[in-house]
Amino acid sequence: MKILANVTMKPLLVCLLLGSAPAWAVSVGQPAPDFTLSSTDGKPVKLSDYRGKYVVLEWNNPHCPYVQKHYDSNNMQSLQKTYTGKGVVWLAVNSTNTVSSEYIKPADLGKWAKDKNAAMTALLMDGKSEIARAYNSQNTPAMYIVDPQGKVVYYGAIDDRRSANPEHVKTSKNYVSAALDESLAGKPISVATTRAYGCSIKYD
Repeated sequence: MKILANVTMKPLLVCLLLGSAPAWAVSVGQPAPDFTLSSTDGKPVKLSDYRGKYVVLEWNNPHCPYVQKHYDSNNMQSLQKTYTGKGVVWLAVNSTNTVSSEYIKPADLGKWAKDKNAAMTALLMDGKSEIARAYNSQNTPAMYIVDPQGKVVYYGAIDDRRSANPEHVKTSKNYVSAALDESLAGKPISVATTRAYGCSIKYD
């Protein structure tokens, strides 16, 4: 797995689920670090190839109860289907390191996505956790939105209910859908940064 573009790596801060907000490696308005990763079916996917479109980056780990919350409730799949239907590219990234007990092989991860009826554009393998470090992404599911010019326009949580209960999806404010709706309508994003919640990414 090889990163084609040079990215600046910042030291990671220890970030607990409900701890203080991390120091982000990218900020709103800055270029999103480019990368090339293999999808679960072995195809190379390069972020900059999607220049001209909105791209959602979803950090994913099926072992995480917070990820399970959004897939068991069909919330994540519904978002994927809605916005890919509007021309948005949706890239899910699994940055669980290959040395972690939670690492899932590409074929098995692809089967999980198929069984969940996921509708992401591609599910990508970041087995060395390099892309997560480039973005300083520390939680699953952390969410980023990249605009057609290749700049980050949103990063943080998927919604405002910091729980693993699927029932809470019904009463949550979804930051990602709000940001995409505003962006696609040519409006400024009203909430461009939030604090991601969920499980820590298994870097090792």
